[in-house]
Amino acid sequence: MTLKLKYLSLGILVFQTTSLVLTMRYSRTLNEEGPRYLASSAVVVAEVMKIAACILLVFKANGCSFGALRRVLQDEILHKPMETLKLAIPSGIYTLQNNLLYVALSNLDAATYQVTYQLKILTTALFSVSMLGKKLSLYQWLSLLVLMVGVAFVQWPTDPPAKAQKDLSAGSQVVGLMAVLVACFSSGFAGVYFEKILKETKQSVWIRNIQLGLFGAVFGLMGVYVYDGERVREHGLFQGYNMLTWVVVSLQALGGLVIAAVIKYADNILKGFATSLSIILSTLISYFWLQDFVPTSVFFFGAVLVIAATFLYGYERKPMANPVKA
Repeated sequence: MTLKLKYLSLGILVFQTTSLVLTMRYSRTLNEEGPRYLASSAVVVAEVMKIAACILLVFKANGCSFGALRRVLQDEILHKPMETLKLAIPSGIYTLQNNLLYVALSNLDAATYQVTYQLKILTTALFSVSMLGKKLSLYQWLSLLVLMVGVAFVQWPTDPPAKAQKDLSAGSQVVGLMAVLVACFSSGFAGVYFEKILKETKQSVWIRNIQLGLFGAVFGLMGVYVYDGERVREHGLFQGYNMLTWVVVSLQALGGLVIAAVIKYADNILKGFATSLSIILSTLISYFWLQDFVPTSVFFFGAVLVIAATFLYGYERKPMANPVKA
């Protein structure tokens, strides 16, 4: 049963990661009449959906009792304000990161985004060393070096054909790259900070995600007011929403829950396999369906290095068996 759950969670992760990137990219580049949906609004809606999903999980974990659910939420959130406030920092950073992903996918093709975003492995490792005192193995340091080289090749400037140049003129590659880089650093710091909090307390990961979501919704609404307040007053918070938008929002909301399941049931090697498969699928679909990506030999070489680095980082060398004494 555990083996089935392991591969099921990884399959869901591949589907969620690939479909989120592709649908988000498609939704941000699709030409439609009327205003386009606001990324800041989508981030807020995703946080609300995540809160609702986590509350349902806590409700199920407490015997489907509304009384027990109310007591848990009061005891763990309302009656522990300092513990709840600890989540304000990572929540604000995650909110920034989620908004940056929309910016990145508005300016980069899905394949380039997927490969470049793997730099979060590097930032997470560096923050783990500095904040948690984690020690990396030789294989992990080597994988980080290979990862940086691979991403450098992926971002290596090339002269694309005229059609690709025309397609890429709508968005700035520099803006997209900067958005991905900042998102990688924010993801690394917030992830390690969240891990540190989880290790220091006994609250469940679902309660912590509810706390994250509450702050995320507040910070997200502040972002809506600051950056898109005038547009919201003119066309409403849900302007430009359609079925595709709701799919994107739902996939983003469920992403954290899927990752939690993978962490519980899968190991690093299989997570690396899922990441690599997602990169390959995103590249193929971006080329054949979205038609916003022109593959080059330099890109493929860099992508292979990134995939290899992902596997190498999760590799755990088994100790040699003790020789049998005569």
